[in-house]
Amino acid sequence: MAVPTTEFKAYPTGIPGLLVFDVTSIGDDRGWFQEKFHKEKLEAAGLPSGFQVVQTNVSYNKEKGVARGMHAEPWGKYISVISGRAFVAYVDLRKGPTFGQVETLKIDNNKAVFVPQGIANSYQTLESDTYYIYSVTAHWSQELYDKYVSLNMNDPALKIRWPIAIENAIVSERDRNHPFLKDIKPMDVK
Repeated sequence: MAVPTTEFKAYPTGIPGLLVFDVTSIGDDRGWFQEKFHKEKLEAAGLPSGFQVVQTNVSYNKEKGVARGMHAEPWGKYISVISGRAFVAYVDLRKGPTFGQVETLKIDNNKAVFVPQGIANSYQTLESDTYYIYSVTAHWSQELYDKYVSLNMNDPALKIRWPIAIENAIVSERDRNHPFLKDIKPMDVK
C-alpha cells in the first residue's frame, strides 16, 4: 500500500520566472502533514535547479490586515503560509519589457510561490494569526540594505486592489514611505 505524500504542481504567471505551486497535504483526525519544501519534487515541478536555500524566515502576523513589503532583494525566495491566508502582490522590477508588471493572488498552506531575483513582493494578511514563511538564497545584510530595492505598495500606477485599503491596513512607517515605480531604477539581474 502506497503511503500518501506531498505533491507539488507549478503554474506560470504573467511575470516570467514567477511560479505558483499547488501543494497537497495529508490529513487525518489528528490534523495534517505537509512537506513545505522538497527540493527534488519542486525541481521536477519547475523550480529552478540553482535555487539553494541558505536561510528560512517566519513572519508572524497577529492581526488581519497586516501588510508588509514591497521589497526586491538580490536573491530568490520560496514563499508559503503555515497557517492563515494572505493576499500577495508581486511587481517585476527587472530591466526589460515586463518592468512594472503586477501579479496578485491569495495563498494559504496549500499554495507556495517561487519569486526570482528582481521581483518585488509584498503581502496582506486575510486572517489573524497568519504565519508567512519564506526561504531565501542569500543572507539578509545590514551592510547591503541600501542596495535592496523597495517600492511603495500603495502606488496608484500599480493598480493593486488590496482587500483592505493600504491606508486602513497595519503597515510600518518605512513601508508606507517607499518610492513609487516611476522613481525606481530597473534592476539589472543576471
